[in-house]
Amino acid sequence: MSRFSLAISCFLCISTIVRATDVKYCNDNEQYQVKVQGVDISPYPIARGEPVTFSLASNTDNVISKGKLVIEVSYFGWHIHSETHDLCDETNCPVAIGDFLVAHSQVMPGYTPPGPYSLKMKMLEGHKELTCIKFSFDIGFGSSVADM
Repeated sequence: MSRFSLAISCFLCISTIVRATDVKYCNDNEQYQVKVQGVDISPYPIARGEPVTFSLASNTDNVISKGKLVIEVSYFGWHIHSETHDLCDETNCPVAIGDFLVAHSQVMPGYTPPGPYSLKMKMLEGHKELTCIKFSFDIGFGSSVADM
């Protein structure tokens, strides 16, 4: 099992605390096909050994029939993890013109160190970069596998 295994999350739990986080594009001068309005993190704060969902509110002017989602994670600015997923496993394909949601659920391993993380996410269709965003989040001391 990978350090940050991803799976589809269809719904956010209404009673869960949600934090909207600021999103920055990787290249401010690029005209990306997919615009990301924001990322919601639920629950927040993130706890080690517990599931978390990252939901990206997005919009496109073109139909997207397939693609890849490339994720890079950094801790205190140091690259620590990368993974690639089929975009259609993360959202409903084909993605129609207009608003759509990409939602990722992850269980942070109990050994995940607390502190500041940054995530860079690219959506690709073939070799074309549909979007590239960056955002930061923190992992608290929360519960861990050792605590159970």
